[in-house]
Amino acid sequence: MSGPYCTLQLADMGARVIKIEHPSRGDDTRAWGPPFVAGESVYFLSVNRNKESLTLDFKQPEGRAILESLLEGADVLVENFRPGTLGAVGLDYPAMATRFPRLVYASISGYGHTGPLRHLPGYDAVSQAEGGLMSITGDVQGAPFRLGLPIVDLVSGLFAAQGILLALLERQSTGQGRHVDISMLDSVAGLLTYQAANYFVTSENPPRMGNAHASIVPYGTFDVRDGQLMLAIGNDDQWRRFCRVAGVTDLAADERFATNPQRVAHRDTLLPVLTPILKSRERDDWTRHLREAGVPCGAVRTIGEAVADPQLAARAMITKLEHPTAGPLTFLGNPVHLAGGEAAADRAAPTLGQHTAAILGALGKSDAEIQELRDNKVV
Repeated sequence: MSGPYCTLQLADMGARVIKIEHPSRGDDTRAWGPPFVAGESVYFLSVNRNKESLTLDFKQPEGRAILESLLEGADVLVENFRPGTLGAVGLDYPAMATRFPRLVYASISGYGHTGPLRHLPGYDAVSQAEGGLMSITGDVQGAPFRLGLPIVDLVSGLFAAQGILLALLERQSTGQGRHVDISMLDSVAGLLTYQAANYFVTSENPPRMGNAHASIVPYGTFDVRDGQLMLAIGNDDQWRRFCRVAGVTDLAADERFATNPQRVAHRDTLLPVLTPILKSRERDDWTRHLREAGVPCGAVRTIGEAVADPQLAARAMITKLEHPTAGPLTFLGNPVHLAGGEAAADRAAPTLGQHTAAILGALGKSDAEIQELRDNKVV
């Protein structure tokens, strides 16, 4: 998902993105499911809107010539192959930089294009494990857990988009493109931030904390009458306000709980006291009164509940698109908002090869030439 997610960001922001796919099978994720809608993979649909699909076998000479014709006018090439794969067919960055010096060439791979592990393929779950993320995710006494989303793929795509924009900005003054080299392992390591810093200072591996926080109390999920509530009380003033809402001002006055370091030290005493108090009221009651008091909190919601939030609708985060075969579909919008202009999610993901004829026609190919390319399985 990392390459498609990177180009999704750019496409939503107005870039023209041509997705090059294998002529017979297309992107592998077209077959990932269920669910499918009218034969289209929902997984694929979720990250390929606003793109054009060109089927092309660039290993054939005619396909290679078409690819190079496209690169003549392209600003960016994004590739998601294992290092060495494109080099074997003369399409790596050194070869392309010689022919197209202004091209920004972005590579996303498991371990990057340098280092002893550069030849290995990248997989999100493996990166979550090897990058240390799984070791701090899960129940205190339980096994390490993978996040419920391919977070390394996603953040690698975000870092790639950031690197591309930086390279394009630099090119305005130098006229030269760059190789943006994104490693999934680097990306997940970059997310460790204070957890890694804590290790560097203490030489102790951070433990799994479930939904709790090693340095803040009370912080985490708590059972309430009709579900769960997330509390994130980050300072002593918020703690006192919580106690007023909960009707336990005596806890705020207790010296064992008066400051956050004291609450952390007495975590095992405080949390059992809070458990029955929080269970006595419903989550909407808690969230309404705590928010009014300025206490950070939120209901633990299902995805269905989350996407039904009017706040997301108000922020244009829920969008409806018409797909050529699957019909009307609902998707999430782009979270980047600029004053005076919005990222536009206005075209559904393409069917396989949907734009092949139009793209080739724009390159000067006649209908007869396009049909010959189809007959030869070049496109």
